[in-house]
Amino acid sequence: MRIAEDWKDYEVIATGDGEKLERWGDYTLIRPDPQIIWHARKPLRSYPNIDAIYKRSSEGGGAWNYINPIPEDFVISWNNLKFKLKLMGFKHTGLFPEQAVNWKRMQKLVKESGREIKVLNLFGYTGAASVALLEVGASVTHVDGAKAMVERAGDNVRLSGLENAKMRYIIDDCFKFCKRELKRGNKYDAIILDPPSFGRGPNGEKWKLEEGISELIELVVSLLSDEPLFLCLNSYTTGIQPGVMANILRMALGDRAEIDADEIGIQTKEKDIILPEGCTAFATFKNKKK
Repeated sequence: MRIAEDWKDYEVIATGDGEKLERWGDYTLIRPDPQIIWHARKPLRSYPNIDAIYKRSSEGGGAWNYINPIPEDFVISWNNLKFKLKLMGFKHTGLFPEQAVNWKRMQKLVKESGREIKVLNLFGYTGAASVALLEVGASVTHVDGAKAMVERAGDNVRLSGLENAKMRYIIDDCFKFCKRELKRGNKYDAIILDPPSFGRGPNGEKWKLEEGISELIELVVSLLSDEPLFLCLNSYTTGIQPGVMANILRMALGDRAEIDADEIGIQTKEKDIILPEGCTAFATFKNKKK
């Protein structure tokens, strides 16, 4: 497992009985996590200074129970970058901290490439990966079907002092956008895909990962430049193993790239517990020396 360890403004304090106790900057939250099927060492609600708890409803969805006031928006940092967070419906805050392990890897690849890298970030959400890549000089096309998430990505770019970096914001269905880019002849040196398990585009387009991912990957591969740097595929879908994701990339890329896949996670303050939070398949390309 690859572990995101370099956080100061985020930590998982304790886990158990389907929930995790987290600190996000100055605020401590309890959120559900379906992978936490082990019992807690002590009840999470017995910990001090809990500010809010997300409670699922038996009818679907859920709501936040506020114990202490939390601002509508608040900011946390990762290294030099800043992200605006908000307690949203369906338990989310607008950031997936475990993805820092990928931001760090992608930043290193871009810096070592010695050239400007043109990045396509699909299902880009609130733009953490986009911001991380802008910081090291990449130009980024950020695509998401939700207007509010794209606007939040812009907030994160500005908070991080990168408003003059090369960022293009697109509100669109990712599949349709890629098809249009192919017709336009646009190419990218690096592509990130962070698709949801289920989703809808801005015009009600339906998405289910298991049914659409292979076709999307085949389309995305056709958008790679003549000298691609990397392709990163993330998944939070329970039951899809890293090896499955690696095989999807191998079928689409053949021997053009070196492919590795693994779980990603967070080291908790319970020193012997690492919390799995999805998986990533990563392709790095074997470009010919000139």
